[in-house]
Amino acid sequence: MLKKRFSIVTVVIACICSCSLVIAALLYGLQSVTGSLPGTLKFMRALSIVRSSFIESVDYDKLYEGAIKGMVNALGDPYSVYLDEESFKSLVTSTEGHFGGIGVVIGMKDNNFVVIAPLKGTPGDRAGIKSGDKITAIDGKKTAGQTLEEVVAQIRGKEGTTVEIELKTVTGEVKTVRVIRSDIKLETVAGEMKSNKIGYIRIGMFNENTGSDFIKKFHELEGQGMEGLVLDLRDNPGGLLSESVKVAELMVPKGPIVSVTERSGKSVTEYSSLEKAKYPVAVIVNQGSASAAEIVAGALQDTKAGKLFGTKTFGKGSVQAVSNLDESTGMKLTIARYYTPSGRSINGTGIEPDVLVEPTSENGENQLNEAISYLEKELAKK
Repeated sequence: MLKKRFSIVTVVIACICSCSLVIAALLYGLQSVTGSLPGTLKFMRALSIVRSSFIESVDYDKLYEGAIKGMVNALGDPYSVYLDEESFKSLVTSTEGHFGGIGVVIGMKDNNFVVIAPLKGTPGDRAGIKSGDKITAIDGKKTAGQTLEEVVAQIRGKEGTTVEIELKTVTGEVKTVRVIRSDIKLETVAGEMKSNKIGYIRIGMFNENTGSDFIKKFHELEGQGMEGLVLDLRDNPGGLLSESVKVAELMVPKGPIVSVTERSGKSVTEYSSLEKAKYPVAVIVNQGSASAAEIVAGALQDTKAGKLFGTKTFGKGSVQAVSNLDESTGMKLTIARYYTPSGRSINGTGIEPDVLVEPTSENGENQLNEAISYLEKELAKK
């Protein structure tokens, strides 16, 4: 009997030890994955209390979604956002070249929601919204305290509906515009020959077709006798980094175009294999030139393959990646900063043009004329 009791005690102790080891392993795993065991336990405790004590029935999917959104917002980075089903779909369609809304790209600067650029020919552009305008209210609701994604979501909507936007212009004027939303379809590349063998190409933004469209237009103008190029990046809010590299490869001589550096210090550099620049290039930029547009402008300026005209650029030098959380939601997270060929980070500072040219008219025709004049002088040297 004593031997039997001893055996039972031994089994019980063994089970307790095994359970302890399993629990320890689980806790260690949680610590490894989350980075904070106390924080994880606190979150689970809060979830348990809500589930057991909240006065109304709980939608658990909403709780998890809210927790993810709050986690990303806590990073304090306006370009890192949780993408719910609607936002995720909008992001995918915008990179494909069409999306719903008014055609205005917004960023954060000095804790303000700032218009990076109104896309040419869109409802926002026709309503008179300008680069640098601050969005202070939407449909009567103040934007202060909201996230960038929340502001964007309020501006977007069904085609044919109206949104009322309160703006503070760069001159300090406060005005309200009413804009009818539409389906925004973008042709990002347009170009033509100017006089004296000078080609002109405007890139409105960088979506998944921009690189191939630019290459096609570039060779088309070559066939028409182009010997110098005006590259217009004004009010170009950026887009896909990969497409900006494809554009730069036709103009930047052999060497680095852009370096992308992660938190770990790991850096990936995109290179051009072009033996030498074929034509002089004049690039026109302004405060609406951002992100991928700044990559192209910075590479041309640093390598002396192009000369910049206009005004200082926006200064968005960070790189975002989108991760799927399931089939219909995702997370856009800032994962790196990019650097120009000379090692410059322009995040928050922007790029100063080689020749400062303030616009004297609505369309900035004087900036274009200045760029063309420069190219004419360069071609005359040959």
